Amino acid sequence: MPSINAISADKLARLVGTPKCPVLIDVQTDDDFATDPRLVPGAVRRPWSLVSQWAHEFTGRSVIVICQKGLKISQGVAAWLRHEGVPADSLEGGALAWARAGLPMVPEAVLPPRDAQGRTVWVTRARPKVDRIACPWLIRRFVDPQAVFLFVVASEVPAVAQRFGAAPFDIEGEDLFWSHRGEKCTFDTMVEEFGLATEPLLRLATIVRGADTARPDLAPEAPGLLAASLGLSRMYADDLEQLEAGMALYDAFYRWCRDATDEIHNWPMRKPGV
Repeated sequence: MPSINAISADKLARLVGTPKCPVLIDVQTDDDFATDPRLVPGAVRRPWSLVSQWAHEFTGRSVIVICQKGLKISQGVAAWLRHEGVPADSLEGGALAWARAGLPMVPEAVLPPRDAQGRTVWVTRARPKVDRIACPWLIRRFVDPQAVFLFVVASEVPAVAQRFGAAPFDIEGEDLFWSHRGEKCTFDTMVEEFGLATEPLLRLATIVRGADTARPDLAPEAPGLLAASLGLSRMYADDLEQLEAGMALYDAFYRWCRDATDEIHNWPMRKPGV
């Protein structure tokens, strides 16, 4: 049972990827992190020794602090955050317990460079439909909650990427890392490269692929996702507003993939003998 001001890996795993997930802060020492340079999905790294300088960034938000073993460093940082008025717990057993439980972890090596504010920056074509909303949803929920997304004219994506230090995604190009690979779409690529190949996300990836590549036969839910995506693209002229609306759409599809695939709805119920 988790101790006071601590959360178990199993309980945190139910929150990761959902809108209600607390802010996750990895405070492992550089030496400890180097032994397994992967992050709990959505975690951001901060130096534990400078907590008094960065604590104010998280005012008004709940925090889970993660060190290697869940002992002195994470508990001390969580206590300091609470002193600053930030509700904070530590991850029981730390990153080691999370890894031992076989839960997904994001390799730091695949993440693009962060900007001065610690955010990853991404750029893609304007007027997104399926893949270009699904990928930002995955990044915001499982990789970097503060990620920046730039939507620009297709021909300018490479130049914007270079000038603004952004990672281009879902555009054509033989040497582009974050894009379609064979019959799979960019969302598939990100799920694989980010180490997020869980059963729910793989199920969602199949739906996204069916909707994005005109393969409705891949999943019964694919036509519904395509219809909702096209509807959103007609409702919003601003791509960022569409992205915010699409976040709720993918939150719902993810929770169905994770928790509700066996549930059916049939009303009115047929009575015996009728």
